[in-house]
Amino acid sequence: MKETDKLLFKNSVFNRPDDANKGTLGSLLCICGSYGMAGAAIMAGKAALRCGIGLLKIAVPKSIYPICASNMLESVYYPLKETDIGAVSADNINFLLSACEKSSAVLIGCGLSVCDDTKELVKAVITNCTKPIVIDADALNCICDEPQILNHLKAPAIITPHPGEMARLLHTTPKAVNSDRENTAINFAKKYGVVTVLKGAGTIIAAPNGTAYINHTGNSGMATGGSGDVLAGIIGSLLSQGANPLNAAAAGVFLHGTVGDLAAEKLGKISMLPTDMIELLPIAYQKLL
Repeated sequence: MKETDKLLFKNSVFNRPDDANKGTLGSLLCICGSYGMAGAAIMAGKAALRCGIGLLKIAVPKSIYPICASNMLESVYYPLKETDIGAVSADNINFLLSACEKSSAVLIGCGLSVCDDTKELVKAVITNCTKPIVIDADALNCICDEPQILNHLKAPAIITPHPGEMARLLHTTPKAVNSDRENTAINFAKKYGVVTVLKGAGTIIAAPNGTAYINHTGNSGMATGGSGDVLAGIIGSLLSQGANPLNAAAAGVFLHGTVGDLAAEKLGKISMLPTDMIELLPIAYQKLL
C-alpha cells in the first residue's frame, strides 16, 4: 500500500495561472446543514474556500441561512424549504439537481440530518447527478439501509466515513471495521465503485481498482466534532478544481493531517479546534507547494 506524501499533494493541486478567474477555478455546491447543525456547513464551506475554489455555493435550510451568511461572506447561498425539524425538504430535489449540474462538483451530507426527506434527497442526488460527488456524514447515514444504491451512481464519487458510519453501511461494528481497516476500505471501494476514505488514525484511501493509500499526517488533537466537515470541504474543493477522485481524496487527507499537525504545534492537541485548522490552511499550502 502506498503512503500519501507531499508530491501527491503537489500533483493534485490545480495550477493557478495569472489569467485565472472564478469561472476557471471550479465551483462546488455544498448541500449541508440542518437546524442545530449550521456549524457543519460553515466549516466545510470555509475549508473549501481556503483551498482555492473559484465559486462556493451552499444550499442550506432557510432557518440556518442567517447564521451561515453572517459567518461566511464569500459564498453564494441557496436558502431552502425545510421540514418541521429544520432539515432540507424533499421539495427542493428538482432545484438541487439542477444546481448540481451547474457545478464542477458536489458535496452532500455535512450536518444534513437523517429523516425521510433527506433520505429521498440523498438518493436522488446519487442516482441523478452527473458531476463528481463527495458523500459525507449524514448522507452516508441516509443510505446505510441500502448502500447498494451506490451502484447506481452516474458520476465518480468519494465517500468519507468514520468507523461508525462504515459499520452502519456494512451492518457490522466499529470494532470489526477497525480490526481490518485496509481490506474493509478496499473491499468496499471495489464492491460499490467509489473512492473510499476510511477515517481515523492512519486513514485509508482506497480506489475501485484496488489502489490504496495510508496517511500518516495528523494527530489525536483532531478528534473533535467538526474535523470531518473540514476534511469534506478540502476534498470537495480539490475535486471541483480538477483533481481526479483518488488524488482529491488522498491529497485532501494528507493536507487535512498537515494542518492538524500545524495546529497541534501552535496550540497543543488539547486546545486546538477544527476552526483553527481552517485558519492554518494557507500556511500548509505555503509549506507544501
